[in-house]
Formats: sequence, C-alpha cells, structure tokens
Amino acid sequence: MNSMTFRDCIEACTSCATACQHCATECLKEEDVKLMSLCIALDRECALVCTATAQLLAIGSENATALCKVCAEICEMCANECGKFQQMKHCRDCAKECLTCYEECRGMIERELV
Repeated sequence: MNSMTFRDCIEACTSCATACQHCATECLKEEDVKLMSLCIALDRECALVCTATAQLLAIGSENATALCKVCAEICEMCANECGKFQQMKHCRDCAKECLTCYEECRGMIERELV
C-alpha cells in the first residue's frame, strides 16, 4: 500500500478534521450551546476518526480501509447534523468538508473491493 496513492483521501480527512475542530469551537460560542450539543459531539468524533484515518493511510496500514468505513459513516452523520445549521458559516463549511471526506473514504472502500 503506497501512501501517495491515497493522497486525496488523506488530504480530505485532514481538511475535515480541521473543519470539525473549528466548527466545534465556534458552536461553543453560539448563544444556545445546548441546541448545538449534538453538532459539537459529532464534530469532535469526526475530527478524531478523520485524524486517525489519515494517519493509517499515510503509513500504508492494511487496516486503513477498515477505518475508512467508520470514518465515512461518522462524516455522513456529522454532515447531516451540521447541515441543520446552514445559517452558520462554520456549520456550512464543516458539512461540505464532511461530505468530501465521506466521498473520498467511500472511494477507498470501493477500490479495496475491486
């Protein structure tokens, strides 16, 4: 497994993790933080799994595609939750990054199945 082969997925995971961390931080500044609690929790989970996935891909781990499946699932959940708050730029941006990461991870899974 060559990490250069997975550069797009690594970059998507890294970018998503950054967007999720930013979104969680900005959500904590919102007037109704309780309303944002699921968004914040999913942002944190998504950032963690994206970071781990990028690291496994970078080292060419045989377990990377297994983690890509989990990463895709959490990215989809996070995108859906952030998508509920389209009026907030940080949530819009996060949802976009999560969907990109979801697509890249799904692509990794599909390539593994071929």
